[in-house]
Amino acid sequence: MAHEIDQSTGKPAIAYVGEEPWHGLGERLPEGAPIDTWLPLLNERFLPDGAWRFWSGAAVTAGGLLFAVWARRHLGKNWSQAVMLKEGHELITSGPYALVRHPIYTGLLLAFVGCAVARGEWRGLLAVALVFVALWRKLRLEEKWMRAQFGESYEAYSRRVAALVPHVI
Repeated sequence: MAHEIDQSTGKPAIAYVGEEPWHGLGERLPEGAPIDTWLPLLNERFLPDGAWRFWSGAAVTAGGLLFAVWARRHLGKNWSQAVMLKEGHELITSGPYALVRHPIYTGLLLAFVGCAVARGEWRGLLAVALVFVALWRKLRLEEKWMRAQFGESYEAYSRRVAALVPHVI
């Protein structure tokens, strides 16, 4: 890569010695290769363009983030980055934890859904699916730990309250 001055603007331009790394990417893939088929679809819209879409998505994102913050604050001294037992650790079942067992994850997932709606593109839904899988894996580990720590209290709580989406999952 060499740095040159763009004669039309007088500003620095980035010029690659040889071909750009992405040049001809689609041409290098065999016809009908899976990535060649679905990659362009990620930029396609699943929702029509419009201000309503953006502002609706922004509101859902803000709501999700606020829900996650409420949940984090409600945990107080029981919260930690890593799953661990703290002195005086207690099972919290009030506030957002009365609605779902993992409200921080619910809020983050909702924020990703809001971003996907705001953009209206399929890649946003792919991001939601990837985040869901990652959070579900972490949630399952935390559930094992909570069952081991709180026993029947947590079992009863888990029968009463959904993990991520009230009355669904």
